[in-house]
Amino acid sequence: MPRFISLKKTDMNDPLVYPHERRLSTLTLVLGLLGWLLLIAGTLGIALIYVLFVFIGYVFAQSGFIARLKGTAIRLSPEQHPDLYGRFEACCKKLDMPVVPEAYLLDGNGMLNAFATRFFGRNFVVLLAGVVDALEDEPEGINFYIGHELGHVRMRHLTGRLWRLPVLWLPLLGAAYARSQESTCDLHGLACCADKEVAARALLVLAAGSRRWKSANPEAYAQQSVGNNGFWSGFHELINGYPWLSKRVWRVRDPASPVPARNPFAYALAFFVPYGGRVGGGFLGFVYMVCMIGVLAAVAIPAYQQYVQKAQIEQNSAELLKAWALGEDARVRLGAHFMEHQAIPESLEDAGAPTAFPDGRPLLLDTDDMIVSVETIAGTLYMVPYINDEAIRWTCQADNPDTEKALPASCRPQETGH
Repeated sequence: MPRFISLKKTDMNDPLVYPHERRLSTLTLVLGLLGWLLLIAGTLGIALIYVLFVFIGYVFAQSGFIARLKGTAIRLSPEQHPDLYGRFEACCKKLDMPVVPEAYLLDGNGMLNAFATRFFGRNFVVLLAGVVDALEDEPEGINFYIGHELGHVRMRHLTGRLWRLPVLWLPLLGAAYARSQESTCDLHGLACCADKEVAARALLVLAAGSRRWKSANPEAYAQQSVGNNGFWSGFHELINGYPWLSKRVWRVRDPASPVPARNPFAYALAFFVPYGGRVGGGFLGFVYMVCMIGVLAAVAIPAYQQYVQKAQIEQNSAELLKAWALGEDARVRLGAHFMEHQAIPESLEDAGAPTAFPDGRPLLLDTDDMIVSVETIAGTLYMVPYINDEAIRWTCQADNPDTEKALPASCRPQETGH
């Protein structure tokens, strides 16, 4: 009698979810949301414009694919390949999925696989004709492929990428999350397949092709994992979104048995290679990282430069305000001397004014117009007198635009009415 994996679950545990996916799903979601927050805040919302353009590009590309799928592939239904459609319905019931996604049979030009996709809230599962034909005499193997793709739909793998997108390119993390999803979907495939050995043999179609898979030995193939755990094998798996197929066969035959461990040194090198997607691998991951850094730099660098400039102005303003306050004694004495003698003194000493700040910086007097200047780290501060209501008033000025921006508001000419 066929034996299926039980779908009984609690709120904390789902038997069809690979354990690592639970942790990686939470981690990537939290980091992804934080990444979006930092990206939007750090670019003052400008990043949303780029997101909009990317979304428009996605809509055009995905709509073209879906249109081609509907116009070329055969949609499974009770009237069209009812045997395959019946398997879809039965598998959806086993996976507790009340809505049966649209299912299609498509010629893959010799490719042996299946995939799931989504467009504007509608899920699509596509079986390539090559794998269906190869497993014609092993229908439970077809069930495994159906269950695997339905796993992506049931676990919302097709929608969760958006929130995690800012961190999915990260080395080790993005690829590990993708591999855990594949392992989860293999468990879904097992739930729809009556026999683990049949499921393992079905996976061999991807390794041996549409004919030779029948004579391949699943146990021997799974054992290849034992001899394929060296440095380079581990490295290339760590930057890839799929586990090695031999490991998948190992897990399908015995989900509870741990697969051979990778070489630990492989993690050190993989740490420096960003993840570029299941198809991209390491090279496209590097290209993806360069493009992302370029876009972020184009958006974030101007915002950062503006922040640095503002911080510099605030620092200079504090320095100029300090110098203005220290020059008060000189301004008072010079003003008093002018009002008493109706003449500009020949020197600061003649007016009884200090000739330097307490820290040693000299004060310079222009005897033509009684302007007092002093050097600061923000530039030269000029204390400029003028007569208002028969009294000497003072304003602050600078000799360059950067220092001008940092002048204290309390002494600017516009603040005094001069």
